[in-house]
Amino acid sequence: MKKFLKVLGLTGFILISYLGFTNYPKLDLISGFSAKSVASGHFIDNRPQKLIENGDNDIDMIDLATNTIVENGKFATASVYGFKERKAIYRKGLGVTLIDSDFDETKPYEVPKRTAVSNNLAFPYGNKEPKDTVFSNVDYAKLNSVVANAFDVEGKKDKRTRSLLVIYKDKIIAEKYDRDFNKDSKILGWSMTKSITSAMFGVLQKQGKYDIYKPAPVAEWKNDSRKSITTNDLLHMNSGLEWEENYSTICDATKMLFMSEDMSRAQLEKPAAFKPDTHWNYSSGTTNLLSGILRQQFKTHQEYLDFWYSALIDKIGMNSMVIETDMAGNYVGSSYGWATTRDWSKFGLLYLHKGNWNGEQILEESWVKYSAKPTNTSKGEYGAQFWLNAGGRFPDVPREMYFCSGFQGQMVAIIQSNDLVIVRMGLKEDPEFDFNGMLSGIIATIKK
Repeated sequence: MKKFLKVLGLTGFILISYLGFTNYPKLDLISGFSAKSVASGHFIDNRPQKLIENGDNDIDMIDLATNTIVENGKFATASVYGFKERKAIYRKGLGVTLIDSDFDETKPYEVPKRTAVSNNLAFPYGNKEPKDTVFSNVDYAKLNSVVANAFDVEGKKDKRTRSLLVIYKDKIIAEKYDRDFNKDSKILGWSMTKSITSAMFGVLQKQGKYDIYKPAPVAEWKNDSRKSITTNDLLHMNSGLEWEENYSTICDATKMLFMSEDMSRAQLEKPAAFKPDTHWNYSSGTTNLLSGILRQQFKTHQEYLDFWYSALIDKIGMNSMVIETDMAGNYVGSSYGWATTRDWSKFGLLYLHKGNWNGEQILEESWVKYSAKPTNTSKGEYGAQFWLNAGGRFPDVPREMYFCSGFQGQMVAIIQSNDLVIVRMGLKEDPEFDFNGMLSGIIATIKK
């Protein structure tokens, strides 16, 4: 019996040691994700810590972290059983940044200049409440039923929708929020931010200041095979550069988001694995490289910070939006855009109206078409930092639909033929959440 217990004890020790050895490197990522999530949710959207932990952080392994919010210091920390403590700081105008021990918190920093909409117009072209509009061709009873069905019933967590907004002909025809959320709640769009980054290049192109078809302006690529990669290839995720994006493990994407000082360099430093425009590969690193390329187009960092808001975000009244920065001051264009559900819908409306916002052409119509055109080798699933339904991902939804998409099921769907923009924010994504049923169900309630 003693011998058996010794063997059992030794086996247990070996098992615990093995698990500790293999999982210890993940602790940096776990505590980093948790600290960043808690700080952003609390300081950007005023969420209580418990709501964040039971919602945003209710993810396998992430829920192991112990979090602390320091109100006066405007930061949050997280660790796993006391190991690998990480810190995320809030700075007004820049949102939250996950920092390392070398980051100088006393160093002065610049913030974007913002201009809020100050007209007397109702949503979406102003900030006044929209007037009630009833369309005779909309079956509101069925519409409200479809919308309600997208949310959890009491005691369940199988759908986890936080908000659902349906806009038809510029009018809100359905809007619903889960408990603890409302029209003023700022919600992280995750990779929907990629579509914002793409739009910034569209603005530059309209201004005649950038040609996406020329080789990308990356000095480190000039003397090797990467010199032929264009910005068009980058926008299409078709550069041929090495990249691994797998959020269930330590990969290029997780190391970039939770360990990099300058996220714009993560993809830049990768070697070529394929020739450009021959191999589609989804990469958040590519989008942050694009953010870094945008930075190069301005003489000062202040101009870069202002440009995103003055040229697009605030211009279309997305005044709630905050795009967070990395330690080097770059916008994390791949992942860290926050806004209310209504403000996310304004971005969709800009594209629905072919780049025109209440009479002002912000993006060329050709840019909008370009954004929704299938990328070579993507099987009809991807455009220029937008996802597409051209390949039939959602079989009962028009193939022309294209959409912004983010981790855990964030979506801004643009359906031109139905004059619809549909925004869903939540914590479950396809296929766990039935996007096909939700979208097709909404469309079916509107008679043409």
